[in-house]
Amino acid sequence: MTIRKVDLNMTEEEKYLAIKKLVDTKGNKNRIAINLGCSIRHVNRMIQGYSRDGKAYFVHGNKGRKPASFMGEESKQLILDLYRTKYWGANFTHYSELLAKYEGINISTSTINSILMQEYILSPKANRATKKRIKNQLQEKKKCTTSKKEIDKIMEHILDIEDAHPRRPRCAYVGEMIQMDASIHNWFGSDKTQLHLAVDDASGSIVAAYFDPQETLNGYYNVLSQILNNYGIPYMFFTDRRTVFEYKQKKSPSVEEDTFTQFGYACKQLGIEIKTSSVPQAKGRVERMFQTLQSRLPIELRLNGITTIEDANIFLNSYIKEYNAKFALCIDNIKSVFEKQPDNEKINLTLAVLSSRKVDNGHCIKFDNKYFKPIDQSGHPVYYHKGTSGMVIKAFNKELFFCVGENVYALDEIPKHEQKSKNFDFGTIVDKPRKRYIPPMSHPWKQASFEKFMNKQVHREGLTA
Repeated sequence: MTIRKVDLNMTEEEKYLAIKKLVDTKGNKNRIAINLGCSIRHVNRMIQGYSRDGKAYFVHGNKGRKPASFMGEESKQLILDLYRTKYWGANFTHYSELLAKYEGINISTSTINSILMQEYILSPKANRATKKRIKNQLQEKKKCTTSKKEIDKIMEHILDIEDAHPRRPRCAYVGEMIQMDASIHNWFGSDKTQLHLAVDDASGSIVAAYFDPQETLNGYYNVLSQILNNYGIPYMFFTDRRTVFEYKQKKSPSVEEDTFTQFGYACKQLGIEIKTSSVPQAKGRVERMFQTLQSRLPIELRLNGITTIEDANIFLNSYIKEYNAKFALCIDNIKSVFEKQPDNEKINLTLAVLSSRKVDNGHCIKFDNKYFKPIDQSGHPVYYHKGTSGMVIKAFNKELFFCVGENVYALDEIPKHEQKSKNFDFGTIVDKPRKRYIPPMSHPWKQASFEKFMNKQVHREGLTA
């Protein structure tokens, strides 16, 4: 018979010696229970076990077994390699979600944190205390190594991201305040682009997003179009004082370049208030949203092989739904003050760029370095005297119209050369005038109304349109 050596840790040894003494001396069970911090019933159970198995009874049943959460070195290395080569830049919570979604690897955020932190890879969302602790560890490690390259490599992973935006109560209703802004970043591809974003203050949900090469009126018009189509008319926009919302004075800005007047007039027609602030922290909801998106969205775009603005804007449609379902508050539980969605025609006509123009001596209007002639509903050209003032309306769908007083006309481009000659191209049929769609004058194209609004803009004082 071979006697197996039994090794006990300190706690197990204490229990063994106490029970052995109790059995040998027939001591007091109550005193032993108090000393060991257990019940009389458990003391009886340990006496029975000691009598049956001796010292071996006190060895924990999981001793020598691998824990359920045990991960081999190969698995750890896979987690590290995937983060360094494919999912770099993701915070650890997002990385856990990406592994489950794309790799079929289900692993907790705490385990990922443990694996990556062992290699001094910090989350982009690491707080100051964590950064300070890791820096102290690196300083100690630096004293024990002569490889400066290794230290520098480790320090590259330490990112300085801080949330400097003060917290405040959310608005009471959905649609009460929409925070808007744009962020330039390497969202996809090699060139930086602007992500125009609108966030509802009450729910924290993304209500619209649009990529454009620059922060432009077109970008914010597309954002406003998404809001109108998907939700309705909000009560207020809260923005910063960038060019789109508060025009930086020039010596002689044209009306169509005056983006604050254009966007402001569109909002006026819809009854939307615009509030601006020069302090970024005041609209912390959208600023914090950009921090989150800059750590998540580029990775998602890269994994989906998106390299163009067109594809990126299409991808945003599905991504916004997925993002809101995961992070935003439930809109169903918050009362909405969005007004009824306007029809597509009203949206198209409201989100227009208005430009002052005069008829030249050829009865034409010059716009975008091209010449156009006014056309009435019957398809016949309309002639005005030289110098007649009017307003060119470029609708959201790029259609062009011309407003003179209370009358609105379509605009037909005049080509530089005729496509066919009536004298030399036999069989040429002269096109008969066809009826043209002319929008009603009820909204929002009152020339006098726009000029009155434009003249009220403080930033246009002393400037000629």
